[in-house]
Amino acid sequence: MAAIFPSSITILFISSVLSSSNSLSVDYYKHTCPEAEPLITKIVQKGMINDKTVPAALLRMHFHDCFIRGCDASVLLNSTGKEKAEKDGAPNISLHAFYAVDHAKQELEKKCPGVVSCADILALAARDAVALSGGPTWDVPKGRKDGRISKANDVLQLPFPTFNISQLQQSFSQRGLSLEDLVALSGGHTLGFSHCSSFQSRIHRLNDDVDPLLNPSFAASLRQVCPMHNKVKSAGANLDSTPTVFDNAYYKLLLQGKSIFSSDQALLSSSTTKALVHKYAASQNEFFKAFSNSMIKMSTISAAGTGTGTEIRLNCRVSN
Repeated sequence: MAAIFPSSITILFISSVLSSSNSLSVDYYKHTCPEAEPLITKIVQKGMINDKTVPAALLRMHFHDCFIRGCDASVLLNSTGKEKAEKDGAPNISLHAFYAVDHAKQELEKKCPGVVSCADILALAARDAVALSGGPTWDVPKGRKDGRISKANDVLQLPFPTFNISQLQQSFSQRGLSLEDLVALSGGHTLGFSHCSSFQSRIHRLNDDVDPLLNPSFAASLRQVCPMHNKVKSAGANLDSTPTVFDNAYYKLLLQGKSIFSSDQALLSSSTTKALVHKYAASQNEFFKAFSNSMIKMSTISAAGTGTGTEIRLNCRVSN
């Protein structure tokens, strides 16, 4: 599959976003490793040619990393002995495309040994995944360090696909993210696929009923691929009608009752978030601007004192 290059606007980095992350800079590797960004872009592009699910995987991986201990690449660490790492926690079992980050790290170690962190590689790869899928691009602030702590139980702090608007707001606000960020970042669901287990509760409720907020024909199609006693582990549905293209179809479908997760539907239960859904459904350009700004904000989440990175890993899967 040929890579799809972005035709959208570039969002410039706004320094005020980094008030709590003063060590980060868009020019961080300008002198120490100027090849870093183009090399990572090339590797993500190559990965997409071989596997069309790579963009969704990298975007989700970055989100799952930042929401636990800040963006410190803790999601990349392997489990050791009896200590299970984040990637082996239940919500993260389906994460994949770790090889793309590994490949980038290996190549960067040849060119700039011990300089580029795994956390920065993941943040840049997530940006490239969006841009190469037809979405916006933005200047990624860099200079993150890699963490040494990764615990499977911590991933239970991630927002679940069954969350209501109050639970979503609490989860995001605890990380310094607003309702505007919540709606914009939810637009990341324009890429990817979900297994039946994540939305089974919407299509097989008490007495085998369906969520009345779902479009009836859409619900019927979901029930067909995900029967009540589904035994096909790989069964599921695309998150929107264009699962490999980054666009605003997610919001349009949400307004038609064709959202996959309860947490998607929840965005219509608040006047503030509902207005934003309508805004992004009506204007892809507005969505792209909001998404870019919220991704910059999310990528600078800091968890000082609770596992913020302290090193530059030589191998993204193992602490030094």
